[in-house]
Amino acid sequence: MRKPWIVGMALAAVLLGACTDPSSGPEAAPPTPSVPTTTERRAPASPSSAPVVKSAPRVLYLGDSLAMESQNVLGRELRGELDATYTSAPYSGTTPCDYLEGTKEGSLVPDGDKAAVLVRALHPDFVVLQFWGNAWGYTPCMDGITYAADRETYFKRYEADIRKLTAQIASAGGAQRPTIVWVLQGPDPMTPERVRNVNALYESQARSAGDIVADAGRTVSPAGARYTWTQYLPCTAYERAHPDYCTQPDNDRTALHLDKDYLHFCLVPTTSTPRPCPVHSPGILRIAREITRVIGAQARSRSGG
Repeated sequence: MRKPWIVGMALAAVLLGACTDPSSGPEAAPPTPSVPTTTERRAPASPSSAPVVKSAPRVLYLGDSLAMESQNVLGRELRGELDATYTSAPYSGTTPCDYLEGTKEGSLVPDGDKAAVLVRALHPDFVVLQFWGNAWGYTPCMDGITYAADRETYFKRYEADIRKLTAQIASAGGAQRPTIVWVLQGPDPMTPERVRNVNALYESQARSAGDIVADAGRTVSPAGARYTWTQYLPCTAYERAHPDYCTQPDNDRTALHLDKDYLHFCLVPTTSTPRPCPVHSPGILRIAREITRVIGAQARSRSGG
């Protein structure tokens, strides 16, 4: 297996991609995955009182290529476990500023899919935000600020953007302000401290705004080594019971990443055409199940269940 630092620049080149789309597969993608997909959209609750989240929540999922590849699996888990109404509108290569209203021309997210626009239209109970933290200057709204060139400026800008995004979502929700779920990212073998710091920003922002985090990154990390990257982990009980998700049953371990992609969890190569992952991929399922668990627990606690 190639060492992580050998593929650093190659990985940057595929960040705008997502999984290929075979003609058939257990998690096949819709033809236009970048367009929000909503099922059984329920009428919004009356804004006359503080929000009460029912056990069947409305969920909006936004993010970058990690969200793009995971969106179908997360929707399946949320609908199956929580009877959720679910909308996803991820765009590969993005960072939080792309979802801000008022971003300059060249944003990777069109105006109609900005976070605040979708919150006003859909009245979600939860907005799930999953961003690896684009650090290589792909997205115009970062104004060329990169982690490699200026770490201090990168983190200051990133923090300012997630605060703005929180404020816009809160304002758009009004009396029915949705809860933001910041998804904590898994280990990164190339910039491990960057991911640790980005996750710390998400945690701090969630605390200050009364939101929550889903530590999905923990589910793709070795036990006792939260920020140690690995390509393989021991199979979980669920994966053993579902052989498609335990890729090396003889060794009781499963693959999280392909040999040449240290970031994405889809077990087929990325391409320049972003779309949801079309194959069983244990890392994606682990992430989706943790997000679903956190939303379910929060919804039940608020409904008194």
